Amino acid sequence: MNVKNITRIAMWSGPRNISTAMMRSFENRVDTEVIDEPFYAYYLHQTGLKHPLRREVLASQSINWDEIVAQLNGKIPKAKTIFYQKHMVHHILSFDQIRWVKNFKNCLLIRHPKQVIISYSKKNKINSLNDLGFIQQVKLFEQIKNLTGFYPAVIDSKDVLLNPKLILLKLCDYLNISFSEDMLSWPRGHRKSDGVWGSHWYKNVINSNGFLPYKESEENIHQDNMKFYENSLKHYNYLSSY
Repeated sequence: MNVKNITRIAMWSGPRNISTAMMRSFENRVDTEVIDEPFYAYYLHQTGLKHPLRREVLASQSINWDEIVAQLNGKIPKAKTIFYQKHMVHHILSFDQIRWVKNFKNCLLIRHPKQVIISYSKKNKINSLNDLGFIQQVKLFEQIKNLTGFYPAVIDSKDVLLNPKLILLKLCDYLNISFSEDMLSWPRGHRKSDGVWGSHWYKNVINSNGFLPYKESEENIHQDNMKFYENSLKHYNYLSSY
């Protein structure tokens, strides 16, 4: 469904990024509806992974690929003109099935692997490189180029936190939408739009009323996770070059 003056934004992130804060930023616009990780239940159902709140996630969303894609391409709720879709790139198990993104504004949100790994390992065990999303982001980056003829925008979370207004101005220009000062702050607390998994993963953003100042972790990566770091870094550096 393609309607004139409708903008569908697919923001593709890995875990433990500022993806929920970015969703808050867009949700605070009067013209925007958001959706939180619509493929999460599908991903858990397909992989059998034992994530925190697995049962609740599976009960809260469709696990049917075609139904989810139809929702993302369908009528935007509440007569909004912008549909901001927060996606975890590792939830997409086959990039041969994403032709539907061709008519979307696609963006990749990246974060340095050291920060991702330290943060993720506090919430869940890292079982493989696929849990972190860097490989999938590169695959998606190339696939979107093949589908659309040009690469999606790449945004580094560090840049957003260092200067939220500047980066959001640039992002809105790329998306061909007007910038709103409302994107820089929002009310604290839970949202109905948050996935049921938010109680486990979203503590910082639930307590925030805007983008938090950038702060680099001074912790070291556990030795068990160094192999994930070394492999992720080359993929991050590749995307960062864009």
